[in-house]
Amino acid sequence: MASKDPGGSSCRLDQRRLDQLAEALERGPAAYGFGGDRRWTLARVSDLIARLFHTRYMLRGVSCLLHRMGFSPQVPLSVNSGPRAGDVAEVQAEPFGAASRLS
Repeated sequence: MASKDPGGSSCRLDQRRLDQLAEALERGPAAYGFGGDRRWTLARVSDLIARLFHTRYMLRGVSCLLHRMGFSPQVPLSVNSGPRAGDVAEVQAEPFGAASRLS
């Protein structure tokens, strides 16, 4: 027996709403009051969908929805901002003999 269509329920958001969601995601989480960092989490996207469209998605559903929309999980690059001024002063003040050797 061959399957006629993909399993599961149909998407609760039509194409117009999917486009609105994509635009909202491009604006970033800060535009919707989600803290100071610039990362979307599945929980934040779920909350955004509930706010904008008055429908709830579980986290797994949000993950599938974002994948269908062409979004993929991203790991932010860590940015080394360099030593702080106080750290440099502490290192410069330490005598060489104070450091322990790895022997």
